[in-house]
Amino acid sequence: MMPGRCKLLFAAALLCLSAAAGAHRFHSGITELAFNPRTGSTEIVHTYMAHDIEALLMNTYGRQFDLGDPDDQAVLRKYVDTQFWLKGADNARLPVRWVGLTADSQSVVIYQELDNAPLSKTVTIRQGVLIDFLPDQVNTVNVNNLGKIQSLTFTHATLEQPLHTRAP
Repeated sequence: MMPGRCKLLFAAALLCLSAAAGAHRFHSGITELAFNPRTGSTEIVHTYMAHDIEALLMNTYGRQFDLGDPDDQAVLRKYVDTQFWLKGADNARLPVRWVGLTADSQSVVIYQELDNAPLSKTVTIRQGVLIDFLPDQVNTVNVNNLGKIQSLTFTHATLEQPLHTRAP
């Protein structure tokens, strides 16, 4: 083989390897739970990478979604409701209300609320959004109970965890 051709093949191989390394992403989501003393409700905000949500919906339903469309938002809402929930002391799911979402090219932010309920009503959190779809997805839940912060990490191995809070 000619030396110039070897260099060209070597450069092409390096380019392919660097492209593959660049394609690997860390898949993560952040959920914030905070008690709002003004409203007496627990507010929930989820933030995910837009391309991960788009890939989930495309792979599951085989079509593009427009998250500005209420019908397409309803599909995402149904999915989130099956993957994220809060449980009370009686082990029953608490009535988390969907407030809405915002989406841009970078992120999808989902807003929910547990009406007229302090964080002390929540005993267990289940956070499996995207974990069923992306094997390396890691979701972090930050709980802010009047300034006292608790962080929980959710993976395939830990989809559900207890929450330790005191009444505000």
